[in-house]
Amino acid sequence: MVSSNNKAGLRAGSRKAYRIGAESGVSLSGLILVLIVLGALALVLIRVVPAYVEYRAIQGGIVKAKSTGGTVREMQESFDKNADINNVTAISGRDLVISHDGGDTEISFEYEKRIPLAGNVSLLIDFAGTTDPSGVVSKPDTAAK
Repeated sequence: MVSSNNKAGLRAGSRKAYRIGAESGVSLSGLILVLIVLGALALVLIRVVPAYVEYRAIQGGIVKAKSTGGTVREMQESFDKNADINNVTAISGRDLVISHDGGDTEISFEYEKRIPLAGNVSLLIDFAGTTDPSGVVSKPDTAAK
């Protein structure tokens, strides 16, 4: 039952009273702030996604190079052919670390990708991958260089 002194038309005993004609919603400044944050996130995503796609192409390339087998040079050439097809520019076959552990060949890689965001602000991502089931990335032998 509605009491006569309750002008909003709410049931008696209801604790929440709403003002008739009250406005609710997002203010213009709040909307602008949300759009700025979403724009910044979109900018980062637009710049990072191609680097991640290239990383996935490199991972697929080392798996194919390992499956072709042969000498170290043949595996490097196989990777280079795959890299040309997938438009990989971050590394080449010469950058791969090819190791023979216990008669099984494993291929690893490591590289850094610097992504410019705005002005002098950039994002640095370290990528690494291997065909080794343990996931341990082999480091290049720097003493031989």
